[in-house]
Formats: sequence, C-alpha cells, structure tokens
Amino acid sequence: MSQHYGNHKRFHKLFHFLTVPLIAFGLGFAIYSYIAVPTIITALIVLAFLLIGIVALFARMFALKAQDRAARAEEKLRYYILAGKALPQELSMRQILALRFASDEELLVLVDRAISEKLLPDEIKKAIKNWRGDYHRI
Repeated sequence: MSQHYGNHKRFHKLFHFLTVPLIAFGLGFAIYSYIAVPTIITALIVLAFLLIGIVALFARMFALKAQDRAARAEEKLRYYILAGKALPQELSMRQILALRFASDEELLVLVDRAISEKLLPDEIKKAIKNWRGDYHRI
C-alpha cells in the first residue's frame, strides 16, 4: 500500500493494542486489590506493574530515539547530496523527521520554507506533494 499523509502513522498491534492495555489493566487491578486488601504482597504487585509499565515506556522511548538519530543522519546525507551543503542547523528534530517524507524534488524547497515560515512538522507533511514513504519506522 502506498503511504501518504492520511496513513503514515503506524502501530504495532501487539505492542499498542495488546501489551499497553494489558499493563494498564493489570496496574488498575493491582491498585484495586491493594485498596481492597492492603498487604505487602498486593503492594509488591502494584510496584511490579508500575515497573513493567516504566520499562515498556522507556523501551519505546529508547527505540524511537535510535530511529530518530538514524533518520537525522539519513536526511543530513540526502540534503548534502542534493544541495551540496550541510542541512541547516535551524531545523528541529521534529521538522527533520517530517521532511523525510518529501521527495528529492521537494526537499530543498521545503527545507527553505520550513526555516523561513517556521513550519510545524504537521504543516510540512501537509505541504508534501510527492510522498516518500517510510515503511520501517513504527
């Protein structure tokens, strides 16, 4: 399926629709159990679910940070190949991530517009006419 603005956000079903809700449900049930029967065991179960949730959150954040770094490096190289100069420092990480969807023909113009008009990432994505899909990031 061809990627575009309307369908570019991706979810991993097992993580987003199974793991996260189960952790939330487990934490809620553990808190309910602790309120109903406040023992050291129920307190430890609440703590365990809190830690599981924190670990899941950090694992997601660390993976996204690694993907961001790789995407930034790719876009710096692509811009250098197309423009013959370094990607402008004025661009935020979120803007660079939005620009990765622009075709090579649109990239240079959109970079200039993003800087001069201080475009938000969503505005950059909406301005793209020839979408370049990113099928690896979740």
